Amino acid sequence: MSTSFNQELQDRLVRYAAIDSQSDENSPTAPSTEIQFDMLNLLRDELNAIGAQDVELTDYGVVLATIPGTVKGPTIGFLAHVDTAPQFNAEGVKPRVIKGYNGGDITFPDDPELTLSPSEHPYLATKQGHDLITASGTTLLGADDKAGVSIIMTMARHLLENPDIKRGPIRIGFTPDEEIGRGVGTELPKDLAVDFAYTLDGSEVGEIIYESFSADRAVVTVKGVSIHPGWAKEKMVNAAHLAAKIVQTLPQATLTPETTEGRDGFLHVTDLNGGSSEMEIKLILRDFERDGLEAKGELLRKVCDAVQASEPRAEIHCEITPQYRNMRYWLEDDMTPVDLAIEACQAHGIETVADPIRGGTDGSRLTEMGVPTPNIFCGMQCIHGPLEWISVQDMATAADVCLTLATLAAEKQAK
Repeated sequence: MSTSFNQELQDRLVRYAAIDSQSDENSPTAPSTEIQFDMLNLLRDELNAIGAQDVELTDYGVVLATIPGTVKGPTIGFLAHVDTAPQFNAEGVKPRVIKGYNGGDITFPDDPELTLSPSEHPYLATKQGHDLITASGTTLLGADDKAGVSIIMTMARHLLENPDIKRGPIRIGFTPDEEIGRGVGTELPKDLAVDFAYTLDGSEVGEIIYESFSADRAVVTVKGVSIHPGWAKEKMVNAAHLAAKIVQTLPQATLTPETTEGRDGFLHVTDLNGGSSEMEIKLILRDFERDGLEAKGELLRKVCDAVQASEPRAEIHCEITPQYRNMRYWLEDDMTPVDLAIEACQAHGIETVADPIRGGTDGSRLTEMGVPTPNIFCGMQCIHGPLEWISVQDMATAADVCLTLATLAAEKQAK
């Protein structure tokens, strides 16, 4: 693989990761947080500076740009999201570079008790000699998905400086709010204007993902009967007790994230908020198949109905809303973008992996909305927590694969 991108990718990720751009699912705005504009405005300005065309920051918070084609070919999109996950602290990220990783345990300066060990993370054991980037121990890193952003920006700069590289038109998209399932609005497919696209939001080298979870979000509200506890006998209905009963009645030994793997789906309680008079339970429902997802929603409703029947004075309401669906349902009808990505990997001697992703990407929504968008690796590991790390060389490999993919697509159309 080429090493010419290593320094640029390292510099970009270190710079981008230090910018707090965490999303917030409790916010009604789009983007959900103002701080995401710190990344969006920066990327718009950097795209203008390197000579990209049609650069814009849309009113729904997506940066779009064009890298002109040099030959006829399909218009391909490359996308990454600028927000970082709400699940862990993302304020004050201090990225650090470990040059020539020696293969041993990695410690963290801001949390001496934290250790990243190759014995617990087998993929790390394969990266001896690589240049690794981590955070300092008290924050996530944000390689999800600022690694994808860095790769796309590096690729864009390289293509604009090398007009002799054969490629069709390329469209770039940097989205907000992917981590909370709101990165793809109704306007994006039309504004992106591509034949197909790729998200750079995967992990290990060789991952070409064309199957994701199908996902719903659920909110259960429990209203009790509030009264002074000194006079509460046979009058009070404690909403917190009923909420606890709902959570405890849901499967604990099965159907939770910590008890499932592979193609198993789950119900996951993410939040419990409120008090004795009113409680709110937030859950996410996941399954690879529509009927499995529907069954999990029905199970949740039945549990709520049973607890409601046990206490008719309470009011229990369960609302389930769709988030995204398995991209496989649409991609299996035309595997052209997947096949191109696999061929590009093979051109670099990379063995591809197509395991279903136990999550979703902006590509899940885009594919459902008519823009076929599989997911390509970018190298990020141990995401959404303080152990997050990435190999600079893995990022460079992703950049090489994407450049090859663009050329292959143009060559195939010319034949």
